[in-house]
Amino acid sequence: MTSIKKFQVTFDCAEPERLARFWCEVLGYVAPAPPEGFATWDDFNRTQPPEERDAWFSCADPSGAGPRLFFQRVPEGKAAKNRVHLDVRVGTGLVGAERLAALEAECARLVPLGAVHVQTLYADDKNESCIPMLDIEGNEFCID
Repeated sequence: MTSIKKFQVTFDCAEPERLARFWCEVLGYVAPAPPEGFATWDDFNRTQPPEERDAWFSCADPSGAGPRLFFQRVPEGKAAKNRVHLDVRVGTGLVGAERLAALEAECARLVPLGAVHVQTLYADDKNESCIPMLDIEGNEFCID
């Protein structure tokens, strides 16, 4: 029997902590406590060599059910469309106008956090509608 593996989703980015905290707000995730012996992440970062300060950050589902998200600083900017993206599932089980209202409400919640509404609602004949968006560093994701 094959066992289910735990996994994390890793983002290459410019500002790991800022992007992690954005996704905490989007998903209801939480940032970890600073390492033992440090009151804050800033205190921890000050002890690191300059090239390692603010080099990574993570966040996790407080229930433990969802994957950990890991954010690592890279020198290059985003150059092309993501080959993998997250779908934020807010309309599961909803149909018609109720589903569309839930997607639009989530879009309205995320825009003030810095998300960008890319295009109008996409809908198909299977009621698999979604709203394409960008996070604060330009990574694509969908609300569906």
